[in-house]
Amino acid sequence: MGSDRDADVMHEATRVLDEFNVSWEVRVISAHRSPDRCRAFARSAARRGVRVVIAGAGRAAHLAGVIASHTVLPVVGVPLDAGMDGMDALLATVQMPRGVPVASMAVGGTGAANAALYAVEILALSDRTLARKLAGFRKKQAASVAAKSRSVSRRLKG
Repeated sequence: MGSDRDADVMHEATRVLDEFNVSWEVRVISAHRSPDRCRAFARSAARRGVRVVIAGAGRAAHLAGVIASHTVLPVVGVPLDAGMDGMDALLATVQMPRGVPVASMAVGGTGAANAALYAVEILALSDRTLARKLAGFRKKQAASVAAKSRSVSRRLKG
């Protein structure tokens, strides 16, 4: 994440990863204030066993793009609201130049949770156990929606 102020929002990602028993690490790295640290992290990530990077940043939000420019690992960007309702960060995250892709999620906690789910999907491509957990998660979501539908129908009927 770009700042320690981002920890509460990015915690949404760690919760999801914990739910799937996916190991994770957290770093505070600023693409602008600590460019050498950013480059070193990105260049060493694959060698350290990292398979997907989730990068959350606000304002100019160049962290995901800078990391992506130094690694061939998939990078998932989470724009964070540090002003302008996160729109500045969203635009900075999605406007990557051709050849340096970054998957971009929604602003804030929903985006952080979805970034973790997206990372789980990527990892599940080569991990059958994780794929089964993901399928179970989706079934639980569907069952929850069906239960809510039944509840609303009963309530409205009277």
